[in-house]
Amino acid sequence: MKPGALQSAFPLTPLHDDQVDEGAFIGLVERLAASGVDSITALGSTGSYAYLAPDERARVALLAVRHAGETPVIIGVGDLRTSRVLAHVESAEQAGAAGLLLAPMTYQALTADDVFELYRTVTEHTSLPVIVYDNPGTTHFTFTADLYARIARLPGIASIKIPGVPTDPTRAAAHVATIRAAVPEHVTIGVSGDAFGATGLNAGCDAWYSVIAGTLPAPALAITHAAQAGHATAATAKSERLTPLWRLFAEFGGSLRVISAIAEHLGLVRPRSLPLPIQGLTVEQRSRVTQVVDELGLA
Repeated sequence: MKPGALQSAFPLTPLHDDQVDEGAFIGLVERLAASGVDSITALGSTGSYAYLAPDERARVALLAVRHAGETPVIIGVGDLRTSRVLAHVESAEQAGAAGLLLAPMTYQALTADDVFELYRTVTEHTSLPVIVYDNPGTTHFTFTADLYARIARLPGIASIKIPGVPTDPTRAAAHVATIRAAVPEHVTIGVSGDAFGATGLNAGCDAWYSVIAGTLPAPALAITHAAQAGHATAATAKSERLTPLWRLFAEFGGSLRVISAIAEHLGLVRPRSLPLPIQGLTVEQRSRVTQVVDELGLA
């Protein structure tokens, strides 16, 4: 892993009575800033950006920057129309964001040229660094190495947030090396999918874009610091200790419902904090999440 590797924490944007719960969101951001995470990414998928109105997103961006102190804040700016993306870019700039996270949102299926033009247009309209957000499970668009290469050559592209890497360390390293060979040297590679965080960092990723870090920064930081120090075995062990949590992520359709249940269990957000129609977990499922949190000592 390269020296100076970064971890970015993705907090929830909690709701209450169908409104952004500003007090709870501020608490999450201040908690992260105090924890020592390298950066905070507000309005990522964990932050439910796609469910929020433009004015809500502008307000969340402002609150995130205002309450993060010296911690850099990255703001998610994805939307279905390019004109709306540019409006979110402007709001992020006005808020004082340190960078932008951009996913190619879809309703009609997008082509590679559609996605390239989206990033080209955005980079022409901002001086902020842009992170390419590859999240096929949510966006239903799959990047190729060739498209990574095309986009990464645009001025202003700073990083590529890739999906989870292969679990085998050798295959993971080869996968990261393939992407590394396709993009300019200054463009960093960040792993996502928290179960793959340690493997990705050990395989040579420069950053970990982490869901759990947004609610449980301590265990995420422990994994990151071990990998950053070159202690691959320790990083892997710290991640494997959280296997019961990773299994819940897989069983319950991803990390969002689980991490919101954890935040609710810890009293960081109020109950039913997700935007409808997302119902969250059932009582029985929440009980299982609580049991895992308690058994792992994450409370």
